[in-house]
Amino acid sequence: MMVSSHNYLFRVKNKGRQMEGEVGMKDKKSKKEPFVNQSGVVIGDHFYDSPNSPLNNWNKDTDPAIMSGDQWVHPTNDIGWNTRENQELLKEGKLSNKERFMHPTKDVSYRKDY
Repeated sequence: MMVSSHNYLFRVKNKGRQMEGEVGMKDKKSKKEPFVNQSGVVIGDHFYDSPNSPLNNWNKDTDPAIMSGDQWVHPTNDIGWNTRENQELLKEGKLSNKERFMHPTKDVSYRKDY
């Protein structure tokens, strides 16, 4: 992953496809780097496949609440950023400082990821 002062260069391998691109940024602070959360899971790397992830160790006794909270969401690189609308926001450098909207009963990203 390379970051310059004006552009964010990315290369992603997701579900067998490799994507490359460049997203214009107003500054480096607009795009946040991936991080490792309290459970040792890499968040924001486009792979969504850390060995420590509860998703990779799921069984009938796993409580889904274990994956709730801000430690599981990347501020600028969660799965919702795969949508065309959000990619356009990135290209225009219009990243919101607002809190994430969480709909209590709908999964608005269902079948929207690549």
